[in-house]
Amino acid sequence: MHYLLLAGAIALEIFATTQLKLSEGFTKLAPSVLSLAAYGFCFFLFSKALNRIDLGIAYATWSAVGIVATSIIAALAFGQKLTTAGIVGMSLILAGVVVVNLFGSAGH
Repeated sequence: MHYLLLAGAIALEIFATTQLKLSEGFTKLAPSVLSLAAYGFCFFLFSKALNRIDLGIAYATWSAVGIVATSIIAALAFGQKLTTAGIVGMSLILAGVVVVNLFGSAGH
């Protein structure tokens, strides 16, 4: 259940970040409002997920998935280029998150 809350927080963060780009510096009303609302609900879900998931694991997962998904959206929707170095770097980030999730935090 708590990983579903984390997944929801990640999805909302990705949506909010995309809307932030579309808001053009908060000059467009609809994407601005959607971005702020999605970030608010995202942090609410993330706080609920933290009741059962260690902060380090949750934040690493949230950050890594957000980085990779947002980079893919940026390439597909906004024509931004993914370089080889960027792809390698994101692969290393994902590998690190897999290790953190498999072996848990130092406190366990």
